[in-house]
Amino acid sequence: MKYVIWLVALMMSVAFLFSSEKPIDTLIITAEQGDAEAQFDLGMMYASGLGVKQDYDEAVKWIRKAAEQGLAEAQYFLGALYYEGKGVKQDYDEALKWYRKAAEQGLAEAQFSIGWKYENGEGVTQDYTEALKWYRKAAEQGHKDAQFFLGVAYKNGEKVPQDYDEAVKWIRKSAEQGLSIAQTDLGVMYFSGHGVKQDFIHAFMWFYISISNGMSADLANDLENLSKEMPPDDIEEAKRRAQICLESNYKQCD
Repeated sequence: MKYVIWLVALMMSVAFLFSSEKPIDTLIITAEQGDAEAQFDLGMMYASGLGVKQDYDEAVKWIRKAAEQGLAEAQYFLGALYYEGKGVKQDYDEALKWYRKAAEQGLAEAQFSIGWKYENGEGVTQDYTEALKWYRKAAEQGHKDAQFFLGVAYKNGEKVPQDYDEAVKWIRKSAEQGLSIAQTDLGVMYFSGHGVKQDFIHAFMWFYISISNGMSADLANDLENLSKEMPPDDIEEAKRRAQICLESNYKQCD
């Protein structure tokens, strides 16, 4: 699943940051003295194998120490280790327990993870209302996946009244953070005129941006079919706007 892949990447990047800034001997001493952040940093290094030999048992040991001191990031990653069965027996109930502790402290990634579990019935009874509650909490903090899932719920009327305006609002927020599937969906909404005035230039623009971010060849076929319905000048305008949007890091996507 995409968010688990993200988790692994984040673990590696964070561990690299800590291993490059703090000598391992100093980190161990600080961690043994009870510093929660040092314990978490050390656990992350063991989880990723950067700076030390990869050892999930040691990762769990140190991350647990930090989690038990209330460090939200450590609580989240301990939950993730239980979810993946790394260094501990796989246990969805225990994963949810630690995710919830982190989520209740406001950690958006943990809130999203709880929403995902409720939506898919992983370790809990499937409950779309509960899923949307947690997606909304994460979305309001700027979590792009949660924003997309919330927008799709409004688009399809899943456990909320169908509301295309709300759908466009949340899907746009996600698209402007670079989530390619949200960019595709936003293009579809411009194409169909749901929640926005029908606008082929904006539809083409968002499809074009999504493809540039690695969306599938199927979308390229859709884009080619759309281009057959548009004057050449409109196609060039859409490409120009797409380029401005990308170069401005999504700050100028009108």
